[in-house]
Amino acid sequence: MLEGQVAVLNSGVLDSKEVFSLLDALRNSKLYREDQQSYILYPNKSLPGFFSKNVIPKAYGDSSALIQKLVHTGNTAIIEKDVDGNYHFNGRLRNAGELKMALEKIRMADFADFEVEKKSLLDVYEQVFKHKAFTGRSGTFFAYEGLGSIYWHMVSKLLLVVQENLISFLADEKNSSVCEKIKEHYKQIYEGIGVHKTPKEYGAFPTDPYSHTPIHKGVQQPGMTGQVKEDLLTHWGHMGVLLNDGCIRFCPYLLTKELFLSSDRETEIYSLNGNTNKYKLNKGQLLFTYCQVPIIYEIAGKSLIEIHFNDGKIGQVHSEMLDRETSLDIFGRKGNIRHIKVFLDNNIMDKT
Repeated sequence: MLEGQVAVLNSGVLDSKEVFSLLDALRNSKLYREDQQSYILYPNKSLPGFFSKNVIPKAYGDSSALIQKLVHTGNTAIIEKDVDGNYHFNGRLRNAGELKMALEKIRMADFADFEVEKKSLLDVYEQVFKHKAFTGRSGTFFAYEGLGSIYWHMVSKLLLVVQENLISFLADEKNSSVCEKIKEHYKQIYEGIGVHKTPKEYGAFPTDPYSHTPIHKGVQQPGMTGQVKEDLLTHWGHMGVLLNDGCIRFCPYLLTKELFLSSDRETEIYSLNGNTNKYKLNKGQLLFTYCQVPIIYEIAGKSLIEIHFNDGKIGQVHSEMLDRETSLDIFGRKGNIRHIKVFLDNNIMDKT
């Protein structure tokens, strides 16, 4: 099931080759839904029809001394035999506990193997109904995160944990072929999220969060689902805004050049005091805000961070990480920083 794969990826024990192997196997498994470029919660399956349920194996029924005695005496408290000669448990028995109670009520002192037959019948009861294997709606419904359904919160968890693994590997193995393969899996999962789809593909307005997508229709159950949390975390990772020991670090390994401006433009940003600040952006730049502080990325032949303060001063950081004091200033929304400019080396980003 998908939760298990996410848990393994989240464990931190797999190296890059093992992560790639797991993602490759997942993509080629029955959990993958090609029509949505995404993953279902459990493998799909065909459920038995009504007349196939609650049927005791005939060979067992014919050979069980207890069942034969109950049928012969007309006792239907536990077993009933239909006109076709098939054996069924009494429909009023809701679980193994009730079956035990019913067996105790008919305990036969003159039946030498009663305890053996009782245990055997309880085992058959579990084989017929598989109560211990019951997983709720995921294994019995066709909607509500049921059979064939994509559960979007879990897909977003998968995306986040793949991203975390990938960023960790890229720090040491940036140009390795394995990282490139993991990156392809990451992109595929990323593009399968609803916000990247058309309304026709998604089945609703793409930026609205929904619970799940059953196999026979579009997304269902709109609402502020848990997916929103994972998608926000993934967004910052995708933008390259990471946290290390309480300090902000800029490592946009996964950012693509196509997201940067293709021409000059001007925009306005609301500052922390409610005023608007105008920014003239050049081709090859990208602007976003973090804790309401504008961050400007610029593709350049160097790695440098400029901190532009509201008093006109400009500080420089010759690394990819801000110090703790500056980070706390941003987290605390103290309003001392007008904006931050991050010059990116051409080699740090995804070139696709």
